[in-house]
Amino acid sequence: MTNQNALKSVAPHAHAHSHAPAETACCGSSACGSAAVVAAVDTADIPKGALLFRIPTMDCAVEESEIRRALEPVGGISGLRFRLGERTMAITADDAALPDALEAIRKAGFKPEALNDVAGAPPVPGTARTTGLMTPELLRLVAALVLAIAAETISFLAPEGIAFTAVEMGVALAAIALAGLDTYKKGFAALVRWRLNINALMAVAVTGAFVIGQWPEAAMVMALYAIAEMIEARAVDRARNAIQGLLALAPELAEVRQPDGSWKTAKADAVALGALVRIRPGERVSMDGVVTEGMSAIDQAPVTGESIPVDKSVGDAVFAGTINQTGALEFRVTAVAANTTLARIIHAVEEAQGTRAPTQRFVDRFAAVYTPAVFVLAIAVAVLTPWLMGWTWMEAVYKALVLLVIACPCALVISTPVTVVSALASAARRGILIKGGTYLEEARKLKALALDKTGTITEGKPKLVEASLLDRAADEGEIFAIAASIAGRSDHPVSKAIAAGLVKHEPRPIVDFTALPGRGVQATYGGRSYVLGNHRLVEEQKLCSPALEAELKRHEEAGRTVTLLASGHAVLALFAVADTIKPSSQAAMAELRALGVTPVMLTGDNAATARAIGVHAGIDDVRGNLMPEEKLDAIKALQQRYGMAGMAGDGINDAPAIAQADIGFAMGGAGTDTAMEAADVIIMNDDLRRIPETIRLSRRAHSVLWQNITLALGIKAVFFVLAVFGGATMWMAVFADMGASLLVVANGLRLMRASR
Repeated sequence: MTNQNALKSVAPHAHAHSHAPAETACCGSSACGSAAVVAAVDTADIPKGALLFRIPTMDCAVEESEIRRALEPVGGISGLRFRLGERTMAITADDAALPDALEAIRKAGFKPEALNDVAGAPPVPGTARTTGLMTPELLRLVAALVLAIAAETISFLAPEGIAFTAVEMGVALAAIALAGLDTYKKGFAALVRWRLNINALMAVAVTGAFVIGQWPEAAMVMALYAIAEMIEARAVDRARNAIQGLLALAPELAEVRQPDGSWKTAKADAVALGALVRIRPGERVSMDGVVTEGMSAIDQAPVTGESIPVDKSVGDAVFAGTINQTGALEFRVTAVAANTTLARIIHAVEEAQGTRAPTQRFVDRFAAVYTPAVFVLAIAVAVLTPWLMGWTWMEAVYKALVLLVIACPCALVISTPVTVVSALASAARRGILIKGGTYLEEARKLKALALDKTGTITEGKPKLVEASLLDRAADEGEIFAIAASIAGRSDHPVSKAIAAGLVKHEPRPIVDFTALPGRGVQATYGGRSYVLGNHRLVEEQKLCSPALEAELKRHEEAGRTVTLLASGHAVLALFAVADTIKPSSQAAMAELRALGVTPVMLTGDNAATARAIGVHAGIDDVRGNLMPEEKLDAIKALQQRYGMAGMAGDGINDAPAIAQADIGFAMGGAGTDTAMEAADVIIMNDDLRRIPETIRLSRRAHSVLWQNITLALGIKAVFFVLAVFGGATMWMAVFADMGASLLVVANGLRLMRASR
């Protein structure tokens, strides 16, 4: 089982929990997203026959909603698929309907760019945009700002006169045209559809200021707004595309073995399944595969979050993007470049970014009411205050326009997705795949966590934990060598564990090997017959003694499986095999209790073994001998008792309980596809400490979400008061609004540091 399987069903699960975006206002100027470099387009889950388009200015989920709404009247569309992280849209439509659909999107203020004829065909590269300091966009906005400052200077210094007034107006108009043409296009498109988004608000405010003669201020407002939008867009891209940085971890080239035995460098995306690839020390693994030759330590931190390199030898899985450290390796490719574990992690996080967290849905609903309400308030200020407060009409209209600028809900709407995306990306870098913002937010509420034993708390692999020589007169080395040789001929997991534990002993030439079903095995060495079996086999041969019974009881109480080597009339040696506890389990249980979460073990293993493991792991509530339906009932009981209960497991028998739990955790390294299909969070490296880490991240994200909401609304409230009763100007309102946006974006990006 490889981590690759952990991700086979992530995307459908995440998509199933997605929510249609609410109709709200959003940052949506052309600056939004225009600074981003066009990334590689993933067509893995695009429906067959769909056409793929990039929409450069589609930055927010709300703009996705605007496009959907624009396409509603168009007949012949059978499917739409959006991916905000790549700013792409896949559309399945009749040939006759497609031109109408594209025209509807253009009328809504967006410019769809065709990427390929049919999704699944090699994508046509989009036009990459420069991200250096002096981009064409930045130069244009700097020129607009210079012209706006020039207009302010002319207004302040130039003497009165028609010529100077005309120059001042012309310079201001040029600044507005340079900075706000796209804003006007989208704003008027929104107004035509009776929608109040940020572009509509800015278009009305700047036009109003220009009409009442505030030309320099109108120019300054538009220039400052456009520059702030560009800065904000780049910051948002940093959060949204953080996980895309992992793509660079997988090298583009791979050294592939040819049919004649030679080695040739080829592009990784052209390497076929089953090909043999070679990597040298210090190189990154280019593909997922299984080692066929060599031994080395691999740094898997980019994929699983493990801080310590993992030793790899023949038969072990390696993952694209990980780093080979000590020795040369050859491996057989098990996944093509587009389907590696690394690619699936990126895809899973992108899918999760498309879901909407509870706080985000609340903010969207609030903003949908807030924006029209403030627009109505601004109209009331313009119309009523001259009568109620004795203001001049010009003063009333100006204050109303200032209110419109302050009313922009951009900071409020953007505060939640940036925070959620930053947290999801941070978790992914630590080997924690959270399938959506809902689970990110809800994890903080967990009060109880049920855990399966085998493969979750324990390694899931039997190991020889004690070997004792019982016949003092025998030679220990000889006896252990015989036991290893006999065990090595058996395919039973316990026998394999004994053979592996005694591997240092030289094999002995045994003959007449025979299986004794339900009891053990028998063989002959040096003309003498030996049996290697369980307690029952020794009892049948009447070789038990009170001392041996006491020793067996000690091991059984510790949850160990005991195998005995006997010959003739004596038991020669005792071998205790156990499923050892993971090194991280004890620390994880302590961290859970420190967070106020009660750990509970639910296992199908016998009660004695379960209790022994529970004591070792630090779990007080241990329940053994449970069937899958009984685990399900146990989760329901925990939910009734604690309110919010999670479940962590890795097997098919855990899937019903994982699905029932409020938050389901699956072990990604050893887990089954069924368990990971049901889970909400996948732990890629099977380290249970990632679960309390998820809870801590959830609590931190929730705190940052509400910090951002408070910041956004608090700053607006202060400037609302200043606008009505003080001397707040329009450009001050822009600083307040965009300053709040940049603050919440920066605050949300702090969650990215949790990955370090």
